[in-house]
Amino acid sequence: MSPDASPHAPQVARYWRATDTRLSGPAWFAVLALSATGILLIINQIFNLQVLGFRPISTAYYYMVLGLFMPVAFLGTPARAGDATRVRWYDWGLAALAFAVCMTFAWNTDAILYQGWEFEAPPLIIVMATALVLLSLEAVRRCAGLPLFIICLIFATFPLYTGHLSGFLWGAQMSFSETVLSHALGVESIIGIPLRVIADLLIGFILFGVALTVSGGGTFFMDLASALMGHARGGPAKVAILSSGFFGSLSGSVISNVISTGSMTIPTMKKCGYPPTYAAAVESCASTGGALMPPVMGSVAFVMASFMNVPYADIMIAATVPALLFYLVLLIQTDCYAARNGLKGLPRDELPKLWHALRSGWIYLVSLAALVVLLLATNAEAKAPFYVTVLLLVTALVRARKDGMLAPLVAMVLEVGATIGMLVGVLAGVGMIVGALAITGVGNAFSRELLQYAGGNPYLLLLLGALTSFILGMGMTVSACYIFLAVVLAPALEQAGFSQMASHLFILYWAMLSYITPPVAMAAVAAASIAKSPALQTGVLAMRLGAILFVLPFLFVLNPNLILEGEPLNIAIAVSTAVLSILMLAAASERWIYLLNRRAKGWEVLVLLAGGLCLLVPERLTDLAGLAALALVMGAGFATRAPAPKTPAKETVR
Repeated sequence: MSPDASPHAPQVARYWRATDTRLSGPAWFAVLALSATGILLIINQIFNLQVLGFRPISTAYYYMVLGLFMPVAFLGTPARAGDATRVRWYDWGLAALAFAVCMTFAWNTDAILYQGWEFEAPPLIIVMATALVLLSLEAVRRCAGLPLFIICLIFATFPLYTGHLSGFLWGAQMSFSETVLSHALGVESIIGIPLRVIADLLIGFILFGVALTVSGGGTFFMDLASALMGHARGGPAKVAILSSGFFGSLSGSVISNVISTGSMTIPTMKKCGYPPTYAAAVESCASTGGALMPPVMGSVAFVMASFMNVPYADIMIAATVPALLFYLVLLIQTDCYAARNGLKGLPRDELPKLWHALRSGWIYLVSLAALVVLLLATNAEAKAPFYVTVLLLVTALVRARKDGMLAPLVAMVLEVGATIGMLVGVLAGVGMIVGALAITGVGNAFSRELLQYAGGNPYLLLLLGALTSFILGMGMTVSACYIFLAVVLAPALEQAGFSQMASHLFILYWAMLSYITPPVAMAAVAAASIAKSPALQTGVLAMRLGAILFVLPFLFVLNPNLILEGEPLNIAIAVSTAVLSILMLAAASERWIYLLNRRAKGWEVLVLLAGGLCLLVPERLTDLAGLAALALVMGAGFATRAPAPKTPAKETVR
């Protein structure tokens, strides 16, 4: 039976088919049933509801989550491009096999734990463990592409041959059965930290993000940004930055942010005089920053909290100032560009009224504020987004037409299921990277070797870490890159004396750079497709506009005051000098000086650039040098500025 046979089909199809044209008939209902069951299972577990006395132990619970959402990945994601519009028999076969294997392991959790099946198991269990490893690899290939599949394949088989390698790659070698059992039944691989984050913490925030979109929150934040900034100089670019920051901070997805907000902001920027390449570059940078902006950030932030064993609120607080600095840079650069090129804002009569926007969407601001308060004031970070989601869901139901009340609910279940299915498909395979490094002992060896290569020089260690993060970020998803480096690189940075929080944020920021840096530049490519601009040129320009992202990680590693670690006075000084620095760097980048309201001369660009870089270094001497550079440019500018022409007095008519 197709979803079109439902009395609510038109409304449901409008929501669902905006993102998926593959599912229909039995596959559509199977995904709906699996997703709804999985969501209810997670809610029962997180809130300890014990419906009908059912609450599985943690290991069984993780296998159930895997068994419910991995089939969604196989049904929702095609094996090849030719299957984009239909579900084939082998998709059904893989989905059924994933469900059967995972539920078998969930049923036999006691035997896995108490009979040591992780180390020695019956032949049938070894066959099923092998099947789960292969299913995880296929899910990675479908959901994340061939490069990450190859990386996961190498690490999945790594314990089979690591004993034949040399140097830091040498580790404890294992037999085939030991390897597949460790991956499938161990607690550090397929059902390790990445999958646990989804099952224990992330689901509520995914629900919140989807409920926000379904209830109309995306439109509200776009209207709010337009009302605040649309009329200003270069207003469309500022609207793109603000709306992408708002939306991205809640959705945490870079590409969906580009597609959802960019489809509106990029044409508007082009209409107001921005070149297509510049418009696409602005949107790609703003969307990338959204995944670094609290309160929600991206899924990787929750993985980070689990790796560091700290409350998610700590991550949120530490990431606030760097994210705000990044968006301040973007706003200043686009304003300087607009001033230099004489670009105006949109007429006020074409923009939403601020009061009207707030009156129609105040519930979204209240929801956002409530989420932040709950995250900061309570330890119930897994439960907090569920409470706020109820508020948004009620809003969606009230705003829906009476004949379509079911549509928002169905749309939310399908979208949440698709999102979790994609994450499970990726992170089950990525978990084998962590598992292979853990069971062979190579992860610790890599950290030791990295410290040795750096020779005790912290700056060289940071450069090596940045290069490693950047290269891996080009071939992996951000979550996969972070998880790998959290195992092999973060310990080295911490042993070198850097803050734990700063070290993990350093890795995250450098992994995110692949979104706007060629040759990968996925955000830039997505934005370029909307703007109809050359993808490579868009990526290069996005890299220039987002250049502060290359600098910020070094700043907060060398000066943890920028992530709000330290005394209040030192934090205030660090943030103030950072703001001055980015003002100077933005002026140098766009060759426009604010207070002088004119183009910057060649020597002024060099002085502003040097002074801005000096202010980035957390030393009193460099701060004084940076302030002196700013004073030189401004003093010379005011001294040589031509006086305004006098307006001749009007003669009195007698």
